[in-house]
Amino acid sequence: MNDVQKLDRYTATEALLDSYTASDALMEALQEVGISYLFCNLGSDHPSMIEAMAKAKAEGKELPKAIICPHESVALSAAQGYAMLSGQAQGVIIHTDVGTQNLGGAIHNAFRARVPVFIFAGETPFTMDGELPGSRNSYVNYMQNVYDQRGIVRSYVKWEADIRTGKNVKQLIYRAMQMAQSDPAGPVYLTGAREVLEENVEKRLDSWGEWAPIEQAALTKWGIDEMVSALLEAKNPLLITSYLGRRTEAIAKLIEFCEILSIPVVEQIPTYVNFPRDHPLHLGYDPNPFIPEADVIIAIDTDVPWVSTQVQPKDECKVYYIDLDPIKEEIPLWHIPAAKNYRADAYASLVQLTDALAQSNINEARVQERYLRLAKQHDEQREAWKQKEQVEGNIITPEWLTACLRNVVDEDTVILDETITNTMTVAKHLPRSKEGTMFTSGGTSLGWNGGAAIGMKLADPTKTVVTLTGDGSYLFSVPSSVHWMSRRYQAPFLTVIYNNEGWNATKLNLLKRYPDGIAKQTDSYWVNFDQSADLAKIAEAAGGAYARMVTDPRELPEVLQEAMNEVKNGKSAVVDVRLAKISNQKDY
Repeated sequence: MNDVQKLDRYTATEALLDSYTASDALMEALQEVGISYLFCNLGSDHPSMIEAMAKAKAEGKELPKAIICPHESVALSAAQGYAMLSGQAQGVIIHTDVGTQNLGGAIHNAFRARVPVFIFAGETPFTMDGELPGSRNSYVNYMQNVYDQRGIVRSYVKWEADIRTGKNVKQLIYRAMQMAQSDPAGPVYLTGAREVLEENVEKRLDSWGEWAPIEQAALTKWGIDEMVSALLEAKNPLLITSYLGRRTEAIAKLIEFCEILSIPVVEQIPTYVNFPRDHPLHLGYDPNPFIPEADVIIAIDTDVPWVSTQVQPKDECKVYYIDLDPIKEEIPLWHIPAAKNYRADAYASLVQLTDALAQSNINEARVQERYLRLAKQHDEQREAWKQKEQVEGNIITPEWLTACLRNVVDEDTVILDETITNTMTVAKHLPRSKEGTMFTSGGTSLGWNGGAAIGMKLADPTKTVVTLTGDGSYLFSVPSSVHWMSRRYQAPFLTVIYNNEGWNATKLNLLKRYPDGIAKQTDSYWVNFDQSADLAKIAEAAGGAYARMVTDPRELPEVLQEAMNEVKNGKSAVVDVRLAKISNQKDY
């Protein structure tokens, strides 16, 4: 290369560095709003965004770190996990309509769990003949051109928009994050075509501080007065919650509130640790035994405090519903009969109620009697659970497996539970009492656990992370992508598979509807994985994980400890634990 050519090359490079496109502005705005990681599955719609990241790297400019994700559902689950542990929304970048579709049920989980996530997907170019930079230049640009790409996720996001001009990209990012982080929080979805992303624009100053999320809502004075009056008169009050622990400071306030009046707490399908599970006022995870006798129920931060076909409060019971979305505006058919519904933040509400009780005349004798009765009930309940932690011949029971796990984790270990039909077993036999140490997906789509574990490990590398999953949920989680990422980004965690070789939830639902049906009589459910796979080996092949299968209950404690040691030494581990099969009949 001669001197003239070298000069031309340097001049061209300088021109690229000096240019400022909509993609540069987009990436800069993501940094300004506090996103640390972009979980990416990149495609033909992202050249200018890749160029923007490369340019920032060359200039030493700080931008969110791009994490390569071989599958989009893993990317979104990772972003959700990061936000659940840290409280900080993260970003996901995916490819046009096909990448959007590949988000699958992960977007349902983030939406139902009220977790903020910023999702960006490119749109196919809207010009064909080179009219603008970024015009179509590939077969796929035609095949990925659909009428309503945003419609794919419209029912699962708080906000969606398309970048029409590069001149207001920063405003759109700010608006997206303002919406995502305003309660009830949730995912947002932004799209942009290549022509717009490559548009040269003027730099705008950082004005993110002007786009504040909505402040927390509180109860009205008359609402506080009514609830306090009802609680002071109640003989059998009950509090039900599912996700109050999303704000960890609310847990201590809930303890204080419940101790004043000896109000028992039931965690109904908990997404977080909401109340210390060793506390005498914690009465487990099934509200049904307590609802018929309750005279006041406080349902706070819960979507389905009970199922009406299973149990109903008595007619004179006063039900007070406190939630950021108390009538579930995004669920077409929903109803819980309540005296009052309050749109309010749980923590703010508990502060108000506790302050009001401090000024009230309380029947201390009644409160003390109730506390002693409930504490006894708590102890009896725990003793009954403990009796199930036994080895039964050569069969590994879910209770024994969970009890063994309890011996290899500590109070700071972060547990992710996606065992589905064994979720209540995990809750009972692996109790968590410290805030931020237990999570579920918050939704009903399976496969969340692996990606979420990576997100949580990235959010706090000092944490030991353990995921508990059924065999079905493990396969849904795309373990090959998960463990490739785990090794690439040094995010080791332990996976324990509760493997009953089938879809037990499907079988149990069938038996609810047809308890004496032909399916039961013939043991035919079309749910059994009787040609069993060595599931742990998937993780070993894709990410070098420590992989073990266990069938002998006596070997279990040692194998779990070995696996945990591997994780603490920086290597992911998967232990495939074979439980009793859900069905022995071949369905084919």
